[in-house]
Amino acid sequence: MKAIIDEPQHSQALIDPYGRRIDYLRLSVTDKCNLRCFYCLPKGFKDFETPSNWLSFAEIERVVRAFGELGVSRVRLTGGEPLVRKDLARLVSQISALPGIHDLSLSTNATLLEQQAQDLYRAGIRRINVSLDTLDKDQFAEITGGGKLQQVLNGLQKARAVGFSPIKVNMVVMKDTQLDDYRRVLDYCMQNDFTLRFIETMPMGSAGRDASAQYLNLDTVRQRLNEEYDLVPGIMTGGGPARYYRINNTDFEIGFITPISQHFCETCNRVRLSVDGTLYLCLGQDDKLELRPLLRAGISDDDLQQEIIQAIAKKPQKHEFNQKPGQVVRLMALTGG
Repeated sequence: MKAIIDEPQHSQALIDPYGRRIDYLRLSVTDKCNLRCFYCLPKGFKDFETPSNWLSFAEIERVVRAFGELGVSRVRLTGGEPLVRKDLARLVSQISALPGIHDLSLSTNATLLEQQAQDLYRAGIRRINVSLDTLDKDQFAEITGGGKLQQVLNGLQKARAVGFSPIKVNMVVMKDTQLDDYRRVLDYCMQNDFTLRFIETMPMGSAGRDASAQYLNLDTVRQRLNEEYDLVPGIMTGGGPARYYRINNTDFEIGFITPISQHFCETCNRVRLSVDGTLYLCLGQDDKLELRPLLRAGISDDDLQQEIIQAIAKKPQKHEFNQKPGQVVRLMALTGG
């Protein structure tokens, strides 16, 4: 089977072999991170990509332009931790100026957000996702390998003051997480008008597989919360896979991202570009296209688009986390979250 290029009213549409429109690029600007969350990076890990192998801002802009001309309208900057990439706001300005890119967002741990929020907003970021697994500072330090919770909270408050909206808080749920922990994060998000999203752990690389003992089906969490908060189906839209519920008689939305218990492969609309220029077609598979060698060999814009089209033709139907939990050896931070 091959990918199909349709021509709707305003742009081309990139369709994979299973009829899914690919309109969302998750773009990793670095594999480095200033935290060491135990489910993401192994303790003491230092085997990051050398900066000479990172795509330059000009190379990133060129690839995103190609995707934009193929109908991709959503771009999310990820890492690692994207805010450790120097001059990130300059890259944001370059991407936000590209035709066809209508939704530019950011995933971050927010430890550096207080200092950069204003510049990122001015450059074109409007939506952010922030990782926050607990509001207990000691537990936060344990999960993140020494991170400081207050830095994250300061970053969130700065983002709110600057005008980012929506601000989504992502909480990775673990078997040992207590109902009081859910409640504290939920109440904090309600008080600050943040959207809360729960995420299942995934067996990505050695760190993810080591954390698999902490896996908890999010349906259990939803049932616990429903007993206290009366959840009804929500309607929040976005480019990602979350299923939303609303606390009855409020506007507060809670998302559940369930790659293991209830996979969302049938509606997958995204691909990932790592910092070294590797295009990954599925988070849970190894199908990929190496773009950096092509870019540095002087590939034309037309041929670059054709390479992308041919890669989408190989996008798999689904991941196999349940059937083959050890299949993906690369770490989440090296893939692009």
